[in-house]
Amino acid sequence: MSQVLGRAMDILDHLSDGPASLAELSRAFDVHKTTIMRALHALEERHYVVRYPDERYHLGRSVFALAAAAMEDRGIQSVAHPHLVQLNRQVGHTVLLAVLEGDDVVYVDKIEPRTSVRTPSRVGLPAWLGATAVAKVLVGSLGPEERQRMLARVDFTEHAPNTLRTPEQVLATWDEAARRNWAADREEHEKQADYIAVPVYGLDGAVWAALSVAAPTAVVSFEELTAQLPLLHEAAQAISADLGYRGEVPAPVVGGA
Repeated sequence: MSQVLGRAMDILDHLSDGPASLAELSRAFDVHKTTIMRALHALEERHYVVRYPDERYHLGRSVFALAAAAMEDRGIQSVAHPHLVQLNRQVGHTVLLAVLEGDDVVYVDKIEPRTSVRTPSRVGLPAWLGATAVAKVLVGSLGPEERQRMLARVDFTEHAPNTLRTPEQVLATWDEAARRNWAADREEHEKQADYIAVPVYGLDGAVWAALSVAAPTAVVSFEELTAQLPLLHEAAQAISADLGYRGEVPAPVVGGA
């Protein structure tokens, strides 16, 4: 790799942690401003960096275009899959990943436990909007108008002992999921099965997916299931980082809202 190209890559890596001025970059790399300026000029010409009025340099649109193309090429499922496998080994229960596709919440990956006790959720099929933990997380991340639109699509047919019966109940669970950074489905959609889920963030800082752990109530109590939230959150943080998210995934709030 040429010295100029290497310097340009170093600058992009440095700016990924936040904007910097020419002087700050010069100090960071302990080289003359002229050397840094040559690399910045080449990057700016190709829109990999942009200089703001305050004379600080930020990552430019070409960086985000490349990142988006890379994510599209790999797909969320392929990025997340190794983390689902690891989480499955840690918790010993079913692990699922779901995304919003239009107005549907769809499971895109699922890792079953080695035991014979499994959950019926299937990859490629929509998750029920009115109860599933992944739907609560994903729809809860939307704005009020989008939530109302999704509410119109909820089927209130009884599925399990604790199926939510009214629009007000569903809206409240979506609000709670957004406020507490996680959601639960306690026999609301499936008999004898509990689910918990947390958000996964993407490059743009939005919720891109929901990561879930599920277990039969005959095998694991709800308290034992929610004790896995720290591991679930840790996996969501790792997936989010691999998707280009630079921040901290908010920790689940357990107990009082």
